[in-house]
Amino acid sequence: MKTYDIGVIPGDGIGPEVIDEGLKVLRAVMKIEGFDCNIITYPHSGAHYLKTKELATDNLIDEWSNLDAVFLGAIGHPDVEVGLVERSVILGLRFGLDLYINLRPIKLYAKHMCPIKEKGPEDIDFVIVRENTEGLYSQIGGFLKQGTPDETSIVTGVYTRKGVERAVRYAFELAKERSKEKSTPPSVTMVDKANAIRSHDLWARTFAEVGEEYKDTEQDHAYVDACTMWMIKNPEWFDVIVTNNLFGDIITDLGAILQGGMGIAASGNIHPGKTSMFEPIHGSAPKYAGKNVACPLGAIMAAGMMLDFLGEKNGGKRIEDAVANLLSSGVIPSADARSGLSTTQVGNMVTEAVYKNAES
Repeated sequence: MKTYDIGVIPGDGIGPEVIDEGLKVLRAVMKIEGFDCNIITYPHSGAHYLKTKELATDNLIDEWSNLDAVFLGAIGHPDVEVGLVERSVILGLRFGLDLYINLRPIKLYAKHMCPIKEKGPEDIDFVIVRENTEGLYSQIGGFLKQGTPDETSIVTGVYTRKGVERAVRYAFELAKERSKEKSTPPSVTMVDKANAIRSHDLWARTFAEVGEEYKDTEQDHAYVDACTMWMIKNPEWFDVIVTNNLFGDIITDLGAILQGGMGIAASGNIHPGKTSMFEPIHGSAPKYAGKNVACPLGAIMAAGMMLDFLGEKNGGKRIEDAVANLLSSGVIPSADARSGLSTTQVGNMVTEAVYKNAES
């Protein structure tokens, strides 16, 4: 029996609740597909920091690098300095393990969940590839004369040819894979702001040069402001979008709303062939913590993405199919805390659907 070492970081707020449901569904798939997961739980979170003052160390990052994958709930505590633990754990993983791809599927499963009039599942099915280790998130900068009237803040965005090229190349290869699955021509759109931020010309030139190797792929370009407009007006135009770290962070939230809200949105922080991390994209939502009302679908779908990455593609598809059927049928009416269903109810429903589909 194949066994995978999975590090689990439940985190803060609703994180532990949604992770529990993700693991519940994962265990069902394990039984059906005949593989095992060695679950190693780590306490690192804002709450853990308040108790111990411990942040993620280099030794811990090295330990995580020896796992097959990491499954993260959410980090963020109202009584801890904003971003302190997030930088330690999330950026520690992204930079420490060189997780250079942030992968965000944008897929609508039920028409009634989309806020755009006359758009349905046939119109919203694309993926955003966000470069994950450079740009304005490189943590280069600081403050001068902090706390005085002359305070100055400086941040430097960094783009390297290597960093840009590997993200662009990943997007082209992903488009080829999706083309085979969907029986449609591959298409990649590169999003930047090179007309106003001239350093983004590196993105434009790299995209054009790598694109010469993929002549059978439709290639398009959009400035980020235009991209947000087209995502609303004509989301069916997109197949694979590739963009820089900051823009990717922004447009993926817009994409989440197109597919029904943050409650169903999942992401992968990926280094192909190496340890990678998977998480729902919502925050810790402390106001909902402990109330058993948070939607766990994002965590459940992140578990499916993790299985797909590990090579357990049948398992990943079982999870997606179960969630899709429950949403399209209206059995789960929405992906938020107002669905009328508890966190555990939703997890149980997906688990039952996984077993039922396996029997049919």
